[in-house]
Amino acid sequence: MEMYYKDALKLAQKEYRACTQNDKDPYLPVLDDIVSTKSIAAGIDLGLVSIPADQIVGTKSKSRVNAFAPNFMPILDENTEFAKKWNNLCQAHLTEGIREPIKAYEYMNRFYVEEGNKRVSVLKFFDAVSIMGHVIRVMPEENEDEEAVEIYLEFVEFYKYSKINFLEFSKKGSYSELLKLLDKSPTEEWTDDERNEFSGVYHYFKKAYLSSGGVKLQSTVGDALLSYIKVYGYDDLKNTDSDTIKKNLDRMWEEVTLQDEEAPIELKLDPAEEKKPGVLSRILPVAKPSVLKVAFLYDGTSERSGWVHGHELGRRHVQRIFEDKIETKAFPNAMADDDPLSVIEQAIEEGYTMIFTTSPRFTQASLRAAVEHPDIVIMNCSLNKSHRYIRTYYTRMYEAKFILGAIAGSLTESDKIGYVCDYPIYGQIAGINAFALGAQMINPRAKVYLEWSATKGAKEAAKALVEQDIHLISSQDTARFQEDTRESFGLSYINGDDRRLIANPVWKWDVYYEEILRSVFNKTMQAEYDRSNKALNYYWGMSAGVVDVEYTEYLERPSLRLANFLKESIIKDICIPFLSPVITQKGDEVRSEDKSLSPEQIINMDYLVENVIGTIPKYEELSPMGKATVDTAGVEIAQSPGLDTDEAEDEATQDDNTEATGEQS
Repeated sequence: MEMYYKDALKLAQKEYRACTQNDKDPYLPVLDDIVSTKSIAAGIDLGLVSIPADQIVGTKSKSRVNAFAPNFMPILDENTEFAKKWNNLCQAHLTEGIREPIKAYEYMNRFYVEEGNKRVSVLKFFDAVSIMGHVIRVMPEENEDEEAVEIYLEFVEFYKYSKINFLEFSKKGSYSELLKLLDKSPTEEWTDDERNEFSGVYHYFKKAYLSSGGVKLQSTVGDALLSYIKVYGYDDLKNTDSDTIKKNLDRMWEEVTLQDEEAPIELKLDPAEEKKPGVLSRILPVAKPSVLKVAFLYDGTSERSGWVHGHELGRRHVQRIFEDKIETKAFPNAMADDDPLSVIEQAIEEGYTMIFTTSPRFTQASLRAAVEHPDIVIMNCSLNKSHRYIRTYYTRMYEAKFILGAIAGSLTESDKIGYVCDYPIYGQIAGINAFALGAQMINPRAKVYLEWSATKGAKEAAKALVEQDIHLISSQDTARFQEDTRESFGLSYINGDDRRLIANPVWKWDVYYEEILRSVFNKTMQAEYDRSNKALNYYWGMSAGVVDVEYTEYLERPSLRLANFLKESIIKDICIPFLSPVITQKGDEVRSEDKSLSPEQIINMDYLVENVIGTIPKYEELSPMGKATVDTAGVEIAQSPGLDTDEAEDEATQDDNTEATGEQS
């Protein structure tokens, strides 16, 4: 047994030297020095817990602190009484096993031993994965890092139902995201079988991840696991051997390392400028380029969906513009069998090397296909997605909404304006707020009354506003169809049978697709990708010509002049819709270091501004299709796992007025 102590002592001495050389404390941290006695006394008894050995990091008090190095290896001489007791425990472990639980305190999911330090030392020496112990949880104090505390509180809620304490994330919202991917409700108790299965999968994955180089990353094993499940799915992971997991990790490694980035998304707010060709390129003959085959995947059909119709017009436009340089094909109803990946694979088999997936609901399939086919360029029409292998594209529609709000503010006689929104997803909250701020700028007394089509239907939402004697209403913006039963469209005036469309935001997908394809031909898109190690989100607006506002004859000249002035000012970056600070309904000030809120602040809005009357709906209030859309692209405040996918799919085939395609109102 003495030989084991010698080996353990060497490990301790090595750790001790490394700490002193790096100006770190060469002994175990002490919980009593970290949190107050009051917080410890108010601890919560968790009972008998299986504690991950690598999360046992210190002691409760200073009584034994000098006996161990930070790796819990013994640092006292071999001839001490301590060494003798350590050897006796070692003998007990090898002959019959250490069975007596330790006693420990948990703080921020790290464990500090009160009784059983030598037991922990021996078990760690023999590479125990977990150690049984009676645990008291100590909640964080007010002076702790705010983001770390928020992540920890999310863990506490996750642990309440799962009893899993080895899974850690470095980013907010990850526990909720995992539950969605596992198709579990946040308040659903885990069974022993589910817990054991997940534990096995986690440790199986951890081994492959660390052997692939994960030990060098700052992000957690949980971060990598979540990225893997997003690409391959949990069912696939459960049935995959370690060699295949490692091969898959190697394929998607940039997706894993992206988790190390504090800000993983790089926003491209305007098309990149094309570089002029060099002298040699003007002299040397240019080989005729091969035809670029471009596929467009739709969540529906052009005949029934205004959203799809707009993208289809964009496809036809680029086919005309680029003529024989490209070959395009539309793949309608790609979500019909809930298997968009097979449609993407079909497009790839047919030779299409650039694929536009025009709905946020295609995100997971797009990512999986991009990882499996690194030579294929896949672009997904969504916002705020941090994926390295696909590019995303969307419009700053809030710029048009700001102008519509200003028009409504100039026309209202009652200071009451209506707004019908579809879903609480990225982009739509910014649209509501921009509209309200535009109205407030022209009319400081203006109030915007908010209704949601995803809770009561578009027609009923508009009707609820009219019944409040509100006649100026902003509603959906995409093409109207003959069977459409919506009460309002664009910015409309509704008073009995008097219904007039005044102005309408326009998604100019023809311009968007033309600019993207030009950047492919002149290689600026590839250059942007090569220069960056982040997820690229193309977030273009009026300055790129991809967003516009159209007016009807019912808009009087003074208001028309105002709208055109604002439009030109936004294009020239003179007019700022979200001038800092922005005041929320609660009276809080949202500030930026610049004169305007940053694009990231705008995208991630999860609040309403002060002159909006209404709330962001709760998840359970949404229709099945609303839940499906929010699960894919919803702002965090509105998200919740446990989607009934069958019910959502049924509604998707029936409802052409409120679509899960990202259609904005």
